[in-house]
Amino acid sequence: MSTALLFRDDAYLRTASARVTRVSERGIGLDRSIFYPQGGGQAGDTGVLRLADGRRITIADTRKGEGSDDVLHLPAPGSVLPATGDEVELTIDWPRRYRLMRLHTALHLMSCVVRAPVTGGNISPDKARLDFDIELALLNAAHIEMETNSLVASRVATETAWISDAELDAQPQLVKTMSVAPPRGAGRVRLLKIPGIDLQPCGGTHVANIGEIGAIRVVRVRSEGKHNKRVEIILTESG
Repeated sequence: MSTALLFRDDAYLRTASARVTRVSERGIGLDRSIFYPQGGGQAGDTGVLRLADGRRITIADTRKGEGSDDVLHLPAPGSVLPATGDEVELTIDWPRRYRLMRLHTALHLMSCVVRAPVTGGNISPDKARLDFDIELALLNAAHIEMETNSLVASRVATETAWISDAELDAQPQLVKTMSVAPPRGAGRVRLLKIPGIDLQPCGGTHVANIGEIGAIRVVRVRSEGKHNKRVEIILTESG
């Protein structure tokens, strides 16, 4: 199954209409969605589906289905379920999504401040982190925080670009993450471009201008193993 991923073209969409394509124990499939499915370290979206008769279905999580563009919306336990073919109105939990967008984009900036291979990452609504293959002694929390916030203050607009799988194969230096594969599967790969700062494959949702991130704070730097040194950040203002 395939879902039209509306968030790829506009991460700021808060509502949309869709048609139910299937309902199973795994979740609800729609022909189009604004809900981002968990992936690339970013948490899946939550929100509400509203049926034509006004009934509400609380979506507790969003996950990937069988195909690269297949999205499954997981209803909260005890929720009413729609029928295949039903028309529904989608509404995401926007404050939660926007925090995820800001934190995800902040990690892109931090990956430019800490110049080391990225071995892992995670973005939740309240905090985010990257793991690096670097000596712990080389990670200074105050320096990382200052330099990341300096980049945020430059207020550069982000851009989305697409390249073919073959073009990515010819430019392996674009891939910074060792633990997360670039979002392939459709013959082309989506890139997040922050002009003059960063360019790398990423299928997540991001802010339109890095100034929207606001100030970040490095709250923890610690070792998670020989090749994993973790830097954890929060937003100083929830927004």
